[in-house]
Amino acid sequence: MKTVSDLGDLRGKRVLVRSDLNVPLDGTKITDDGRVRASVPTIKRLADAGARVLVTAHLGRPDGVANPKFSLAPVAERLSELLGAPVLFANDTVGPEAHRIASALQDGQVAVLQNVRFNAEETSKDEDERREFAGKLADLADVFVSDGFGVVHRKQASVYDIARELPAAVGGLVEAEVDVLKRLTESPERPYTVVLGGSKVSDKLGVIDNLLDKADNLLIGGGMVFTFLKAQGHEVGKSLLEEDQLDIARGYIEQAAKQGVRLVLPTDIVVAPEFRADSPATTVAADAMPSDQLGLDIGPDSAAAFAEIIRGSKTVFWNGPMGVFEMAAFAAGTKAVAQALTEVDGLSVVGGGDSAAAVRQLGFADSDFGHISTGGGASLEYLEGKTLPGLDILERDDA
Repeated sequence: MKTVSDLGDLRGKRVLVRSDLNVPLDGTKITDDGRVRASVPTIKRLADAGARVLVTAHLGRPDGVANPKFSLAPVAERLSELLGAPVLFANDTVGPEAHRIASALQDGQVAVLQNVRFNAEETSKDEDERREFAGKLADLADVFVSDGFGVVHRKQASVYDIARELPAAVGGLVEAEVDVLKRLTESPERPYTVVLGGSKVSDKLGVIDNLLDKADNLLIGGGMVFTFLKAQGHEVGKSLLEEDQLDIARGYIEQAAKQGVRLVLPTDIVVAPEFRADSPATTVAADAMPSDQLGLDIGPDSAAAFAEIIRGSKTVFWNGPMGVFEMAAFAAGTKAVAQALTEVDGLSVVGGGDSAAAVRQLGFADSDFGHISTGGGASLEYLEGKTLPGLDILERDDA
């Protein structure tokens, strides 16, 4: 894939950058600006090179209709603060205002176009519709830079089709993400530990399938652990359970044993009678959960054991919280795992999504970790061995 360095002199050229600015909003207030901050280095590099930068991105799921709730205006304002320079904002994507701003941009200036998903063609299943919309985006620029790793697993106009319309390259964020993911799948330094949490086993099947023969340790927490515990014959009470995944969980346990992979399940669980922040929490053995309780976090002994394995590893990939970290009584397991990742003498990777939100909410800085992925879904699909359309198109000779 070509990188920004391969594009030559960009001074005076209009560069369309596909960023991932899909941040959580409370009204017009950004509650986690991690993705905006992650987009800054590439945008700044292009602006410093004298390019005229047009940023396109999506926010939420407006379903092809302009909706002020999903406007990128607050993101443009935050980007301006982070760049320390004015950022223009077009209240359409390919309409008159976008063309006026694109034409007026000066060398080194940055503008943000309105939410690309306000246009139904962006996500259309009809290739001709997407291609036509990509052509309208291409009319605004001379060069395309793909820097939204969180969307490269989507076959969408501003991610995939646009790369057929303009000279294209990956930005620094995508380049860094791919480099890290290659290290996780092709040449991990050992011991290599994969930590998986979150609610469902079914969400992680592909990752387990692809990494079980690559990892030395597989640590399982979060809601998905109760399917594994039930597969071993244990009572899990009112905990989240995927009955249809029990045989698969048993298969993973057996496969790990055959391949010499240490698959570690919690030995204790924090339980409560109800899913509420003020529900009284107690810690019980993982094989002795009361039938009228539900598990909401891994217990302290398990957290300590997980942390010890993580700290002793040279490569760690973590995706999915260990419990309901949003509630203080059930956040300790996730916090212990996060803390251990900060102490790894090697590569520690937080796999985006809820894991990234958790470490920030629990008071950790992005710089505490080797890498925080900006693309939870894209990261998982890469680790599953799937082809990502937004990368694949950039690797083709005819792109």
